Amino acid sequence: MKIAFIIGTRPEIIKMSPLIDEVDKRGIDYILVHTGQHYDHEMSQQFFLDLELREPDYNIGVGSDSHGKQTATMLKGIEDVLISEKPDIVLVQGDTNAVLAGALAASKLHIAVGHVEAGLRSYDKTMPEEINRMVADVCTNLFFVPTEQTAVNLLFEGLSPENVFITGNTVVDACYRNLKIARKSSNIMSQLKLEGNILSLTLHRAENVDDRERLENIIEALLTIEDVNIVFPVHPRTVKTLKEFGMYTKLEKAPHIKMIKPVGYLDFLILQSHSKLMITDSGGIQEEAITLDVPCLTLRYNTERPETVQAGGNILVGASTEKITKNVSQILNDEATHRRMREALNPYGDGTASEKILDKILNSYNKGNLEIKPPEEIALNNLKKLIIVDETISVAEFENKHPEYRINLVFDGEIPIYPHPDLPLKGKSIIVTY
Repeated sequence: MKIAFIIGTRPEIIKMSPLIDEVDKRGIDYILVHTGQHYDHEMSQQFFLDLELREPDYNIGVGSDSHGKQTATMLKGIEDVLISEKPDIVLVQGDTNAVLAGALAASKLHIAVGHVEAGLRSYDKTMPEEINRMVADVCTNLFFVPTEQTAVNLLFEGLSPENVFITGNTVVDACYRNLKIARKSSNIMSQLKLEGNILSLTLHRAENVDDRERLENIIEALLTIEDVNIVFPVHPRTVKTLKEFGMYTKLEKAPHIKMIKPVGYLDFLILQSHSKLMITDSGGIQEEAITLDVPCLTLRYNTERPETVQAGGNILVGASTEKITKNVSQILNDEATHRRMREALNPYGDGTASEKILDKILNSYNKGNLEIKPPEEIALNNLKKLIIVDETISVAEFENKHPEYRINLVFDGEIPIYPHPDLPLKGKSIIVTY
């Protein structure tokens, strides 16, 4: 068996690192294809060495360009590699242009696609990431979703539960794995020389930093916050707009705000782990914060990580000065609030997602389910209907008793539920395909 990993950005390689470890541990053949979507020092050879990973076997070197040109270049490069290497499955992770190109190239070549962290939805199609993950999921064969809610998202889109696997999120595995490495190599805390509580901040999304009113509201809140050291690794895009809008100097002069150049992943992992609070507009940091037991405020009005909010470890504050300052004060000054947020149950699992993902891949491979073939039988109508179950029976028992039906989704009253095989159905409504 051969696996092809498609990676293009720092978050992808971070979240793939524990899965690559697991593949290595089991002696399975694999190749790493780096699209070069991120081409700075952080994604150079040194980054792979820092994470104790081997260098990529292929580097397409796409660099920075428009979404269309970037994706087109990746498509051609990935296609050439896949034709040459002939992997049994292509694994993509998340929602970048590399994910879109990798999934599309593989599906056109009739190579099975496994999407790690599938099923996330913000339902905001102005986000390029939303388009990428939705299109990638159309091309995917095996869906490795982090939570039951992300599984239900896919079931509502008509996918079969037999191809949707709730594995947890590899971000948990990655945090545990890479924090051990970071503790051996990072000296970020001694460099910062800070006393007292730390609030770590990241701010880079276009809807925040390119919108003057939003950015002014956020900066006003940061300047108002007291009794905490704000550590702000400033993204180059954010530096540019802060200076254009005349806000950079205000932050620079604020005694409680320490603006620093962007730091490496391992250093930032250490910084997060020492923070009393995170403020961010990043999706990945919302996941890392709840994994590291750090309360999080998210500078967005929606999120494709709603489980972090529902668990109680994350609060959406948008770009509202009042909401930001009010919540920061509550979290920092009320120990009960802080404890409740840092003890929020992690919805992304216990750090065994990589093992579960590889188990599912091997099971599918051994059953011959990774082979993409045209249908050899006349297709059924694939009609759907709603059935109210009034007998004491589980999902697996119902399907054994009624082989003409395949349960797609279960409703407990108004609440949709993933159809786990042992889920009791009495009194519930089910949608079936027949």
